[in-house]
Amino acid sequence: MPRIGAHLSIAGGLPRAVDRAEASGCEALQIFTKSAGQWRARELPDEEVALFRRRVRQTRVRPVVAHNSYLINVAAADPALRRKSIEALGDELDRADRLGLDGLIMHPGSYTSGTEQQGLQLIADGLAEILAARPDAETMILLEHTAGQGTNLGHRFEHLAAVIDRLGGSPRVGVCLDTCHLLTAGYDICSEEGYRDTFSAFGRIVGFSRLKAFHMNDSKKPCASRVDRHEHIGRGCLGLEPFRRILNDKRFAKLPMLLETPKLDTPESRRRSDIDPLDKINLATLRALIDQSPKTSASKR
Repeated sequence: MPRIGAHLSIAGGLPRAVDRAEASGCEALQIFTKSAGQWRARELPDEEVALFRRRVRQTRVRPVVAHNSYLINVAAADPALRRKSIEALGDELDRADRLGLDGLIMHPGSYTSGTEQQGLQLIADGLAEILAARPDAETMILLEHTAGQGTNLGHRFEHLAAVIDRLGGSPRVGVCLDTCHLLTAGYDICSEEGYRDTFSAFGRIVGFSRLKAFHMNDSKKPCASRVDRHEHIGRGCLGLEPFRRILNDKRFAKLPMLLETPKLDTPESRRRSDIDPLDKINLATLRALIDQSPKTSASKR
């Protein structure tokens, strides 16, 4: 059975995210270890780290992964921004490792000038530096497949494979696939044939041994739009069938499948942020699809 969960708030301290996961019925969890929109990160007190680890053990919410800051761009052409990004990503890996997280999910980066190949080399060189400086870190770095907006890299399976190859096939690097990003990057996972062809290509180019997590998001935008806009499960251009196929695909049976769908945004929800009713709906929608046979044809919305 896949481990279904969501990205949850760390408001009130990191252990509160585990409490929210338990209350929401999550089996897996994704968090930020710091503010996603700031470079600076507060120090993590030993007591908070210990409580977080204890709550994860008590609740058996696993795997737990983090997503890195949106400011980080290790493919940046500007040397100062790239250096700042490498240092920030290294710090986030340290935080994730200290918390005992299974993975740190990162968008590969954007080549703001130059070529795709030069950008991919910058990403690989930055990751090589980070990993070499932390030989004992146990948290994996997970490259997230992207929608391909602007000059974002990672929207083709070949991009992910190129970075991994440039790292000598390091076992410390894996991949996270996002259903919204797959569609908008041009992988038509809505149709039965498109689904089959997409994952056949992934297995051939990247390899299923590298796949460590899914982001389960419907899409507000259609196939090949290269626009990243998440929607609630079944309410967007993907519909339900791709999720049904993924959830019942034996190749993915042990993977965490994490929601990044829109949250309820009201003053009360921002104060409490304990159980988001929209998360509960999306989690229930996903679970209702497990153990159902995929239909022979999928309708696109």
